[in-house]
Amino acid sequence: MKVTIEIDCTPQEARAFLGLPDVSALNERLTAEMQKRMDANIAMLQPEELMKTWSAFGDQAQEQFRRLMAAAAAGAAGKP
Repeated sequence: MKVTIEIDCTPQEARAFLGLPDVSALNERLTAEMQKRMDANIAMLQPEELMKTWSAFGDQAQEQFRRLMAAAAAGAAGKP
């Protein structure tokens, strides 16, 4: 014997029927926090911010970056 039951309700109604808590406020708070963090990380990818960060490490970091870019350019050109 096969029995099929179809229930037509919203997710909120199903959660209430099953006794699950309403987590919509928590979801909104977490979503807002993730958006804030993403915006902050995107701001760090701006060229001006990258240069400020790299220049804070001094000449040694800048020299390493130049060597890295030179090696990448040589590799792209097919040079060892």
